[in-house]
Amino acid sequence: MYQTPSRRTQRKEVTKPNLIPILDAVFIFIFFLLMSANFIKVFEIPSDVPIISDREPPKTDKKPLALTLKIYQSSISIYTGVPGRNVRSFQKLADGNYDLEGLKSYLIGLKKSNLDEDTAILEPVVDLSYEDIIKIMDAIRMLRNTDPDIYVKDRQGMDVKLKTLFGKIIFGNIQS
Repeated sequence: MYQTPSRRTQRKEVTKPNLIPILDAVFIFIFFLLMSANFIKVFEIPSDVPIISDREPPKTDKKPLALTLKIYQSSISIYTGVPGRNVRSFQKLADGNYDLEGLKSYLIGLKKSNLDEDTAILEPVVDLSYEDIIKIMDAIRMLRNTDPDIYVKDRQGMDVKLKTLFGKIIFGNIQS
């Protein structure tokens, strides 16, 4: 007599894998990744793009300051007016850094005589390191607590202390 093999008659039920321990391990792993991650602060320094227009600039009686700082390998030269004329240069110090304190004190005097001006144009003529650009921008933009106070009248006629020197910085040209 013919007998069917036993493996044909017995059906094994397919078992599904238990995913709960795997999901627990994944969530714990994500939790530890988030807890061990170093979050850094990203700082942004606003800078405007030069405006190019075919229209004539608006007519005013006051001549624009047009403050331009040309940064050379050994000095920073300040140009004002249109067309720009060199009014002052600051040589590098003996330690190889730019004379940012002298630059800042000159710009404070310039700001006192041009309270409504807020724009400075940076024109690096040489390749500069990122740190040098940031130091120069900070010297142009920020007024420290130890700097002389500069006051301007607001719309109500009240004196308001300025917190920045030339806060709008435009890059005239950028070297690669």
